[in-house]
Amino acid sequence: MKTSRGFIGTALAILISTLLLLSPPMAQADIVIDANARATEVASRLPGPPPAVRTMAIVQVSVFEAVNAVSGRYPSQRAKLAPAPGASAEAAAVAATRAALSKLMPAQQAVIDADYQALLATVPDGPAKTAGIALGERAAAAILALCADDGAMAPVAYRPHTAPGVYVPTVVPAVPHWGKRRPWVMARSDQLRPGPPPALTSALWARDYNEIKAIGGKVSTQRTAEQTAIAKFWEATLPNVYWPIARSVAAAPGRDLTDNARLFALAAMAMDDALIAVFDAKYAYNFWRPVTAIRNGDLDGNDATERDGNWAPFIDTPMHPEYPCAHCIVGEALASVLAAEIGTGPGPMLRSTSTTAGGAAREWATPADFAKEVASARIYDGVHYRNSTEVGSSMGQRIGELAVQSLPKKPAR
Repeated sequence: MKTSRGFIGTALAILISTLLLLSPPMAQADIVIDANARATEVASRLPGPPPAVRTMAIVQVSVFEAVNAVSGRYPSQRAKLAPAPGASAEAAAVAATRAALSKLMPAQQAVIDADYQALLATVPDGPAKTAGIALGERAAAAILALCADDGAMAPVAYRPHTAPGVYVPTVVPAVPHWGKRRPWVMARSDQLRPGPPPALTSALWARDYNEIKAIGGKVSTQRTAEQTAIAKFWEATLPNVYWPIARSVAAAPGRDLTDNARLFALAAMAMDDALIAVFDAKYAYNFWRPVTAIRNGDLDGNDATERDGNWAPFIDTPMHPEYPCAHCIVGEALASVLAAEIGTGPGPMLRSTSTTAGGAAREWATPADFAKEVASARIYDGVHYRNSTEVGSSMGQRIGELAVQSLPKKPAR
């Protein structure tokens, strides 16, 4: 019994230590970080990444406008708020989060209100708190009005490609209208539309076809255990797999509320624009997914691509065209913003967990390491060709740069 109790105690201690080590760092004193964590979980209840990512963009831009109106560090770019130096920035951040989420996700009102009350309880009562609440609500109202006609709610008029009388799958693909939305930092939705995918008769196509056929299948003798773990981790698509990585940077010492409000706004706008850009390209080119290509490998006119009529990807294929890679553009857009924020010196370890990997945690030393893993994962998953991951990553890097250029960092006054 003594040995058993000792073993259990030791095991429990190891478990607790491991969880503390792997959990994304949180700065409890920073209400912007805490509000983001709660908002991320609420937004991740939406059906699909595009509306969830848009929701987070509206939330985080609202929070930035509210917090910045108190600090006065930057001009009010979108909400056009008057300076409010006497208001509580903490209350403003919490109120902006609640007001934006309440409008966009009314079905989650009970959770939204519970989070709001829990966070607002940490702010001392008084005129500053009252003013901050009103300020946050004004900020959210302004950003919601700005986005009301951004195209997210446009009618879905997708027309399936077919011939008369020929059956096609009857599920409408995901968000075919998303590439027509008004972006945040791009000048227009097709600003970064890439060139076409590789010609099917090219050596590049054969390279990518045979690579994913070998390593991305449901049954693969070439995919390693580590690659399989990465594939499972990045099957996750919703904001709650990306935002802990941004919070890893926000929780670094020496940062204040305005620093983090700005960082989160830039990251959110970059990720939202990334999805606008990628869906513009996806539906412009309508390129086939690996499961379709490999089961029709005898039809591409390339002698180096052998058909496998039984091939299946490691994960279920998303319901939209293949080219370019959406995970890659989102991951690289976020990584580009974080890299600019960290600068040339050493940065914090970046951490996140994944619901599709049983809550498993992963960490990365740099934003570049994180983005590279995301791109590789989509090949291991069997849903994206290497060229598509490279093109998506390149687009994401440019979008991240545009986001940073839209609001250059200023030191605290």
